[in-house]
Amino acid sequence: MPGAPAVRLRPTDVLRFALELFALFSLGFWGYLAWPFPWPGLLFLIGAPVFAATVWTLFRSPKAVFPLDAVGRSLVEIFVMGAVVAVWFMISYPVVGITFGILATISGVLTGRAEITSEATARATPQEAPEQ
Repeated sequence: MPGAPAVRLRPTDVLRFALELFALFSLGFWGYLAWPFPWPGLLFLIGAPVFAATVWTLFRSPKAVFPLDAVGRSLVEIFVMGAVVAVWFMISYPVVGITFGILATISGVLTGRAEITSEATARATPQEAPEQ
């Protein structure tokens, strides 16, 4: 669109999005493998990723319904991504869990630092008051 600001897509954004999609897949996969079918398995297959996506959307996403400070965002991210690591250990794939945990930690630290820096910059820069 003309006049719209260009969105910069960084490699960390791509990694983060891939990790979030893999987290949802992992929770669904766990629901499929860990519970007997049809009902408990089907409920967890669908319910676990939906619950994680809802928590992420409400508290952690850039347009969160209930915005949190840096500590709150970090805790939500640790709980969701930590659950995914635990899931891979529960279904006997520890290498996948460790690899995901390392990548999620790197991504979380880089994203958290960028968010804190941009928040500090926004607070330090005086906002222009609209002219009347």
